[in-house]
Amino acid sequence: MSTFQPDSMDEAVASIRPVDELGVPLGPGHPIGLLHALGARDDWEDLTVAGALLTDLYDLFTKPTVRFLSGFFGPIERGYRDAGFNIEFVPADFRRFAPVLEAQAPRVMATAAALPDAAGWMSLSLHAGATVDELHRAGADPDRVLIVEVSPHFPRTLGLGPYSHRMHVDECDFVVETDRSPVALPDPEPSEIDRAIAGFATGYISDGSTIQTGIGSIPSTIAKLLVEGDGGDYGIHSEMFTSGLKLLHDSGKVTNNAKGIFQGYSITTFAAGNQGLYDWLNDRDDVRFLPVHVVNSAEVIANNANMVSINGAMSIDLFGQVVADTIDGKQFSGIGGHEEFVSGSGLELSDRSLICLPSTATIDGQLRSRITATLMAGSVVTTPRHHLDVVCTEYGAAEMQGRTVRERAAALAEIAHPDFRDELFEAAAGMGRGR
Repeated sequence: MSTFQPDSMDEAVASIRPVDELGVPLGPGHPIGLLHALGARDDWEDLTVAGALLTDLYDLFTKPTVRFLSGFFGPIERGYRDAGFNIEFVPADFRRFAPVLEAQAPRVMATAAALPDAAGWMSLSLHAGATVDELHRAGADPDRVLIVEVSPHFPRTLGLGPYSHRMHVDECDFVVETDRSPVALPDPEPSEIDRAIAGFATGYISDGSTIQTGIGSIPSTIAKLLVEGDGGDYGIHSEMFTSGLKLLHDSGKVTNNAKGIFQGYSITTFAAGNQGLYDWLNDRDDVRFLPVHVVNSAEVIANNANMVSINGAMSIDLFGQVVADTIDGKQFSGIGGHEEFVSGSGLELSDRSLICLPSTATIDGQLRSRITATLMAGSVVTTPRHHLDVVCTEYGAAEMQGRTVRERAAALAEIAHPDFRDELFEAAAGMGRGR
């Protein structure tokens, strides 16, 4: 354990001016104690905070003169927005967060980290993402401020090669210590629909596949089915490392020996899950955290052998246009790495990209098909039709790649809910007339 002397939280808070700009990472990298301490101040005149995916309730973002620019909405952003607070969405995929932040160049940058080691190095713990370079730039600029919040409850994780995934205390203007723990996410309980979708999805994962999954009950169920199945020798290259991927590791089925790139290591750019995942990651050698511009690069993704990406969606039309981050045009989540992994997994014939979604949703008491003839007015496309490969619902899997417009539409209608299938088949029959 380091014998460093932490700086005063009060002094760190006071270093941020009433009119200022603050940049923080995505959720797991949030300096939780600092953000709560900033909420105790009432002298804000015009504070802009750039970040993504709030994981705690902060009084700071209820102040009328504080604005939060979020690159990815979670339930807290949605709640604050609906309550009328100054929460705005910044459209960008995860990889583009880095140049967006560089252009903004907030005067103050802050992040969470593990405790310093004896030499003064602090692991960036659960988040590499898009903020690593900007944190270093802020630390090197005498006109800017770098605040790092360390806690004994944040695991020490590792980078790889030139991506060191750490900062030195000498880079920082303030290193403050708190007793905060990373926010733990509950393990979702899968439904019968989730199990059915996962069953179709696992049919595309063969021995030696390199896997990417996101958050939610369907990816978690897919991981559990792989644990129970006969396959193995899997690799991991995933924007997010989850509790489900930990289970797959624990089963002995992840070897990372057949990837062809980053051999021997599971690669990620941030982690979020239950407390068991965070404890498990501490000082772990076979999981490495790299910046998002590496992890989410389409070329890097494609260089993994037998890459299989697994992502979700809100809805999809018969053309194959995917809506994954809005509902009826209203921001629900974010773009993240959705399109990056969908497109990157389609650059090699041996790779597969799966979009998994239930066939229906109940909205205002009405059953609605998630597969629609056309997008509703005001819909916002997350991923374009030409990047689509496979779509899975509880009724089957539809192959998109290489099919005509009419053939794709018919395949999607086939896996829709039976209550909507006839009207979708009728719409599909009239598509692609210019063939």
